[in-house]
Amino acid sequence: MPVPRVSVVVPLYQKERYVGRTVASVLAQTFTDFELVVLDNACTDGSAEVVRGFDDPRVRVERNDETVPVTENFQRAVRHARAPLVKVLNADDLLAPTVLAEQIAVMDADPTLALVSCRHDLVDDDDRVIARGRALRTTDLLGRRDATTVLRRIVRHRGSPIGVPGNMLFRRDAFDAVGGFPDNGYALDVGLAARLVTQGGFYGMPESLSRFRLASGSITSTARRRNMALQHRFLRELRREHADVVRRRDVAVGLAREPVTWLRQRIMVVASTDPSSWRHRLAAALLAPRRPATDGSAAGSAAGSADGSGAAPRRAHQAPVEAP
Repeated sequence: MPVPRVSVVVPLYQKERYVGRTVASVLAQTFTDFELVVLDNACTDGSAEVVRGFDDPRVRVERNDETVPVTENFQRAVRHARAPLVKVLNADDLLAPTVLAEQIAVMDADPTLALVSCRHDLVDDDDRVIARGRALRTTDLLGRRDATTVLRRIVRHRGSPIGVPGNMLFRRDAFDAVGGFPDNGYALDVGLAARLVTQGGFYGMPESLSRFRLASGSITSTARRRNMALQHRFLRELRREHADVVRRRDVAVGLAREPVTWLRQRIMVVASTDPSSWRHRLAAALLAPRRPATDGSAAGSAAGSADGSGAAPRRAHQAPVEAP
């Protein structure tokens, strides 16, 4: 069986309501040389049956004998991938039709890259856009960047400036070299990105080419407090591991941003409430970027070539000069 150019892997657990839309967004890609690997983490709802209902030879369902922790399920999902390029997608998130074509073109143009990421839109239970152009909101993360720039920005941001898993496409050999996802209980996306940039360059795309679902009740106040505590631990470990790169100034800037981070997390809690409530509408307005995201959104990107050829993307990405 030929090895595909890219593997899209979906760690799946109890997402019967959403996973069909997730799979459909992958199968709608203009780039067609991929496999879609869904790892069923011993689901007890109808999630796996929804995936098996898709009659497409590129879809493969694997299953754990028993439910394992989230990080382990993500690790196992990537191990099932056969391609040299991998994209991990949450089982309730969505991809714009051209994301694989555009990101593969970036990786092909620069073999020294370990990771490419884009922006994402936030959507609710019914795929309505809550906010556009999230992640990569600072110019020092756009274009080709080195590990120093990315690690310093992570510490200063005190969140996940790189984006969610569906934003990223990475090289499998770089993933294996760093041991995969960190088992720190914190956001898998930023933790993995911090590891991958030690193996090669990072490229940030200004387009919004994925959609992250903020499902009703998905973020609670208890979870927010837990995430903040785990975030502090992750940043301390990052500072210790990269003391030659992360400066005291970066730590100080991050600490000064702590109230902003707390407020952002609180707004996310409110945004995951009933979409018909005024609190939800207010939170959505606050989450919207102050200025439009550069070069389009996921909705606009859906208008790309539909010939299924996997041809180069509509735009050629030019890397700006490295930020100091």
